[in-house]
Amino acid sequence: MLVRHWKFVIIIHFMLAGRVLLFAPRFVNSPGNMEQVAKNVLGGALQCCCNSPKTGFYRDGYCKTGPMDLGSHTVCAVVTPDFLEFTAQQGNDLSTPRPEFDFPGLQAGDKWCLCALRWLQAYQAGCAPSVVLEASHEKALEVVPREILEQFRFNTNNDNENVNE
Repeated sequence: MLVRHWKFVIIIHFMLAGRVLLFAPRFVNSPGNMEQVAKNVLGGALQCCCNSPKTGFYRDGYCKTGPMDLGSHTVCAVVTPDFLEFTAQQGNDLSTPRPEFDFPGLQAGDKWCLCALRWLQAYQAGCAPSVVLEASHEKALEVVPREILEQFRFNTNNDNENVNE
């Protein structure tokens, strides 16, 4: 079933029993309906986080957010085994594939748009993953101070190391 709303195209898949299986809002990029350019935590244009696996609340590869993204999936992180274990213990298993949601499951080294609060919780627990600042949405700064994110900046010269290591 396809429902159109002025700024969103909302795709809803129904199971045979009539329960909602997937609710995935997507921005419509038509000339009369272009959204404002999203900014990253550094103030520049938001860069793509990852297309394989396809990440982001809108599953467009970007850590964009909007009113329907209650979890604020705004931190582009390079996940680690410690983080994946931590988030599973919190009730959000990101390692297990979920084909019914077109989710392949994450492995260490994958980039993924995390909820800003979950990233902060991992930081407080001592297992925060590296962050791609250029691909992390500025809304993340409402939850995590920039200075903390900068300590975990993903170092492209050293694939899985933080700047502070």
